[in-house]
Amino acid sequence: MPNDFRNRIEFKVWGRYALFTDPLTKVGGEKCSYHVPTYEALKGIAKSIYWKPTLIWVIDEVRVMKRIRTQTKGTKPLEFGGGNTLAIYTFLADVEYQVRAHFEWNEHRTELKADQIDGKHHSIAKRMLERGGRQDIFLGTRDCQGYVEPCEFGSGASELDAGGELAFGLMFHGFDYPDETGDSKLHARFWRQTMKDGVIRFDRPADCAVKKFVRAMNVKQFGLGQNQLAVHDEASALEGLE
Repeated sequence: MPNDFRNRIEFKVWGRYALFTDPLTKVGGEKCSYHVPTYEALKGIAKSIYWKPTLIWVIDEVRVMKRIRTQTKGTKPLEFGGGNTLAIYTFLADVEYQVRAHFEWNEHRTELKADQIDGKHHSIAKRMLERGGRQDIFLGTRDCQGYVEPCEFGSGASELDAGGELAFGLMFHGFDYPDETGDSKLHARFWRQTMKDGVIRFDRPADCAVKKFVRAMNVKQFGLGQNQLAVHDEASALEGLE
């Protein structure tokens, strides 16, 4: 499927706080956010706007609209053994981003081949975006509520328009999930991220050379008319198109 207006959405996402981390710091202990969003976090936001196993969201680029600010807060996360512990989290504060993304068919979902209909999924995705997303929007973690609305990517002034080029080094890119790769293994991807005048253009997942095996994982099977929750969700979305 070509990456053109038939399968593309552009949206603004913002919130009071954000916490973008990598798999090494995801569980337990103190957390410190990356200075910019990860590919996986933005993909999760796109999936919260609209998702079906028929398609895969690809994040093309993100534009940082506000100057990067951090804020440290004391939190009381749950411990695995029960109870709470005290930890210091370093969040990004007062964030706003413009995101350009498109969807491609998940060719490993051969059982959903008949559901590969451009206009249908694009129309539902745009309608769900106008309504603020089908599911709650989070900026990296459930502690950070976010909000989305349609926008024109590149419109308006950004506080980093003249920020020049900034290299962040090796950063977490995202996960290779078995249902998207055809493999029975979960891998974490990493890449060398660079921002120029507030804009980050992401490498495609297949172009990320640094990967780390996480664990074996099975693929959940779907089928048209066989998953009641998926069918109900799609019917609810289509009601708004009538």
